[in-house]
Amino acid sequence: MKLFDVYPLFNINIVKGEGCKVWDDEGVEYLDFYGGHAVISIGHSHPHYIKAISSQLKQIGFYSNSVVNRLQQELALRLGGISGYHTYALFLVNSGAEANENALKLASFHTNKKRVLAFKKAFHGRTSLAVETTDNPSIIAPINNNNHVTHLPFNDIEAFKTELKKGDVCAVIIEPIQGVGGIQVVSNEFMQEIRKVCTETGAILILDEIQSGYGRTGKFFAHQYADIKADIVTVAKGIGNGFPMSGVLISPMFKPKYGMLGTTFGGNHLACSAALAVLDVFEEENLVQNAAKVGTFLMEELSKIAGIKEVRGKGLMIGLEFEEPIQDLRKKLLYEEKVFTGVSGTHVLRLLPPLCITKDDAKDFINRLKRVMN
Repeated sequence: MKLFDVYPLFNINIVKGEGCKVWDDEGVEYLDFYGGHAVISIGHSHPHYIKAISSQLKQIGFYSNSVVNRLQQELALRLGGISGYHTYALFLVNSGAEANENALKLASFHTNKKRVLAFKKAFHGRTSLAVETTDNPSIIAPINNNNHVTHLPFNDIEAFKTELKKGDVCAVIIEPIQGVGGIQVVSNEFMQEIRKVCTETGAILILDEIQSGYGRTGKFFAHQYADIKADIVTVAKGIGNGFPMSGVLISPMFKPKYGMLGTTFGGNHLACSAALAVLDVFEEENLVQNAAKVGTFLMEELSKIAGIKEVRGKGLMIGLEFEEPIQDLRKKLLYEEKVFTGVSGTHVLRLLPPLCITKDDAKDFINRLKRVMN
């Protein structure tokens, strides 16, 4: 049996990581400015993280959600406190797509409606409802194309108001910063207007913070720059620092019913020990503040480099747009300068490093990028 071919792969086998660096099986060191697709929040192989998971595994790694799990309760309390959503309830699942799937289902249960507003270039996952809200026809199978979703222009207040006020909308789902869509940032005014009109019409506001959340932008959630709250927030990626985990933060206005939502693996003991360790490190090492500080420095310095058309983003969620396609540039960064980066479309280099990077790491990256560009 062979693997089903779904990704174009770089011929590099990564076997070790520490902080913001990784090594392949030949001992070559790489600077990781992609964080495994925004997943590595506290850095690779953090000692406290390793100890927490190892200690938990010696006790119990898994039991079903038919019994009390005190680790889930502790995580809900701590996540509520650090995020500012302490009055909300937490439903733990396993992936970003699963979080969005459950958020959309919950909104439909609550409103008894089925139309959803999403946005051009959005990416919300590959499962049934999540992929329908994703603006990429090539990954939407016929069975997922049920005409539930209308995709609107980004940051277009009038188009949004017109569509929402038709009155048949169950939910609005939006990324405060589009990751796959080119690191496009929602304006504070647009976010505030979305909140206002959703409140007026009764539509549920779902904020997809799967990539932009968990401190990446210099605030715990990117939408907090607009000083608003969602009805539902979805989180994943950085929550477990590599351990598969996600969550749905749910407003008190939603009343649970047994059987409405469910999960086998979500919030298991190992996942919760990983997530709690992540929050420990966030607090002890001030990683949200570090993301803001180093991210601001990095964006300012990158903006000075001739040849970069535009620098977009917040904190350590950064997009570098170039006039020409960046496929060759990315390959040269990887193979010649030993730097992992990502892409967002054909012209945008995407930077999602661990939140523990320093100014020296940022300078190191800039020097390597300049050498490739020159």
